[in-house]
Amino acid sequence: MAIIKNAVYMKEVELPFCPGCGHSQILPQLDKAMAKLNLDPRKTVLVTDIGCVGLSDQYFNVNAFHGLHGRSITYACGLKMANPELTVIVLIGDGGLGIGGTHFINAARRNIDITVIIFNNFNFGMTGGEHSVTTPFGGKTATTYLGNIEYPLDACSLVQAVNGGFAARMTVFDKNLSDVIAEAIAFKGFAVVDVWEYCTAYYVPRNDLNKEKMMKLLETYGFKTGIVHKLERKEYIEAYKETYSNQPIKESKQFSLEPEFTNNLTQKTGIVIAGAAGQKVKSSATVFGSSAILSGLYATQKDDYPITIMTGHSVSEIILDRKEIFYTGIDKPNYIIAIAPEGIGKVKRLIQNMDENSTIMVDENLINLLPETKAKIEVYPFRKTANTIDRFSITILSIATFLARTDLFPIEALKKAVTLTQKKVIAEINLKAIEAGANLAHEDISVK
Repeated sequence: MAIIKNAVYMKEVELPFCPGCGHSQILPQLDKAMAKLNLDPRKTVLVTDIGCVGLSDQYFNVNAFHGLHGRSITYACGLKMANPELTVIVLIGDGGLGIGGTHFINAARRNIDITVIIFNNFNFGMTGGEHSVTTPFGGKTATTYLGNIEYPLDACSLVQAVNGGFAARMTVFDKNLSDVIAEAIAFKGFAVVDVWEYCTAYYVPRNDLNKEKMMKLLETYGFKTGIVHKLERKEYIEAYKETYSNQPIKESKQFSLEPEFTNNLTQKTGIVIAGAAGQKVKSSATVFGSSAILSGLYATQKDDYPITIMTGHSVSEIILDRKEIFYTGIDKPNYIIAIAPEGIGKVKRLIQNMDENSTIMVDENLINLLPETKAKIEVYPFRKTANTIDRFSITILSIATFLARTDLFPIEALKKAVTLTQKKVIAEINLKAIEAGANLAHEDISVK
């Protein structure tokens, strides 16, 4: 075990790594780099994840963040963006690089001002020596015992390919390692130092690796050493501030949903609106839920629709109750408002589960599409009536009919929610639809 002497930021403690492990040689070089830059320990953060190198942060007298394997770069970016005054240094192994590869690419592409030091020993050292994204071709590991058939990832070229800021490749033998690490930390933008080193527990014994063979590998792959890429360009956080900080804040319409109406609800009630894309099901359901809140009720909304636009079903499930609602699913609806074939097809099983105490309010053209059910069926000319106002108003119109029939709370609450939450032009159309829908409830209807 190595004991680091004369350290500035590191604690003079015994490190936990295997004898000869490169980690014990790289960490003192990081300490020297930090000392060279005279970093404020209160504003310096070491970020690590799982792996042997993930044990390192606890041996430095600076802030530390330890998280999930492959996610250290995401944490580092969050820390830096939350407090740009911090110096954020990521310590990862080649295992973490592979697992978090997309985070590495995007942090470099964005040029976020963090420094990533890769402790690259060509395998997963903590979990038994499995191969990683940097294992050389032919390298023998616990998972490639006949020799690796994949070519190694070049982290430096990856940074260069996405126009990241700074990339250097070093070995544990380089006398100027601390100087290059210091330059990477001081660089304004994304910086990586890929340090080739030894895993004496697994990779070295299986591959008889030594300094000469390591240098030969570099030559074989044409991997340059030293600073291989440096691009001065705008750092992400600075660019973000320049673009967004001085933008005028768009004023949004403010409104309150403080209760001002009464309600007649006697039990928790589940309502399903089964419609189609283009019928404004989701937005109308939100207005309906808002009107319930204005009437002193709790309301939840759960929507279901395909990823496509203006095609397929659109279903909203609304639950109303006098007390707080913790489960938002509806297994057996009290009411279904059926206004489109697509919606009926989607909620077919719910319709079949309904009992004699439940009601389906269905458009007159869709009655033959309903599956067998025990629910009471009420038939209305929803589409025909909506077409006299605006065909997109069918959902809010049918909701108004539902409210007028059930008297769960006043129709005036629905009107108030429309005026509060919608633009004037749309609100005017929907208010007409609400009046028409309420009138349908008082006409002769077909009940089955």
